[in-house]
Amino acid sequence: MYAGPGVKTSKDFPIPDTMKAWILGNPGELKLAQKPVPVPKRAEVLVRIDAVAICATDLEIIDHGSPALIQGGKPFNKNFTPGHEYMGTVAALGPGVDEYKIGQRVTVEIHAGCGQCKRCREGMYTSCHNYGLNYGDVDKGHRANGFTTDGGFCEYQVNNINTLVAIPDAMSDEEATLVVTAGTAMYGLTELGGLVAGESVVVTGPGPIGLLGVAVAKAMGAQPVILTGTRDNRLKIGRELGADHVINVRNENVVEAVKRLNAGKGVDYVVECSGAPNAVNEAIHMVNRGGKVCLAAFPHAETPVDVAHIVRNNIYLYGIRGEGKSATHRAEAFMSQKRFDATKIHTHTFALDDLPTAIRYAKERIDDAIKVVVKARGVAAHRVAAE
Repeated sequence: MYAGPGVKTSKDFPIPDTMKAWILGNPGELKLAQKPVPVPKRAEVLVRIDAVAICATDLEIIDHGSPALIQGGKPFNKNFTPGHEYMGTVAALGPGVDEYKIGQRVTVEIHAGCGQCKRCREGMYTSCHNYGLNYGDVDKGHRANGFTTDGGFCEYQVNNINTLVAIPDAMSDEEATLVVTAGTAMYGLTELGGLVAGESVVVTGPGPIGLLGVAVAKAMGAQPVILTGTRDNRLKIGRELGADHVINVRNENVVEAVKRLNAGKGVDYVVECSGAPNAVNEAIHMVNRGGKVCLAAFPHAETPVDVAHIVRNNIYLYGIRGEGKSATHRAEAFMSQKRFDATKIHTHTFALDDLPTAIRYAKERIDDAIKVVVKARGVAAHRVAAE
């Protein structure tokens, strides 16, 4: 019988002793297995996972291991469950938890910092100095579900209360999985970037973060908001999310086009979400003197940059990881108030049992897939033959 010292449960939400969970073997090898349902400790709750979105970082972890770090090394063959962009229902409360109620719908942030290091005390818990150093001993400090601890491709997961964001009943499960993506864009533009209404923004790369970066920038009052990319169908979605202008970089010189669209001068911000080899260097030539470049992508190779141009023009470059300083709470507020429609980037839904198919859709962009969601309940298994 599921239980733990001081853990509160409810007969309305019966909890099994074991659950279905996908676990990672060798690189690229996932298998569906049974795992014990985890038990929440102090300042934690058990979340019944209702939906989880697939992120490009999940694909990196499954195939290459990085940036996950489990028990001091890569996550392969360590009974590790990936997945981090999930939402669900509070099913049990750890000892002393009264901030949330059983049955409450929540979406989750990834990182619960150690709370002790310099960065955590500044609210930058996604930059926690103890990231990956607990080697599985979560009582020691930092926890990042789907990175340093088990993630959400399963039926239940434990979360620190600091990672929870309450969501309204009117918000669908699929939309709730996108709050963390919008929170990442919010973090880069506002908490770290300092964006205020009336400033100009370019977003490079119309992936999930880039598209929601457009939405957040426009909702914050940026003017103009320009989106660049190579896929016209995604640029069209960017328009629907608030981009004033879109540029297909295959058709024209992107730096010249940005300046033409912004009264002949560079913009105040560039949010680089493409990871393309030349993207950072193009970004520094898109911003005006004293402008800011937010690096949100993970390039796969060393990136050439004109440092002299950065120095001469007092340009600021900063990277972001995740959604620190509670930016996710503000993103949820924008979404629940319908300031923008994040569901425009959700394209496909599969059952949890169909995770390998869902991953293939996300990786190969089958049927123009952007954000693919898997659900632990309420969705029938995929019956269409593989393409």
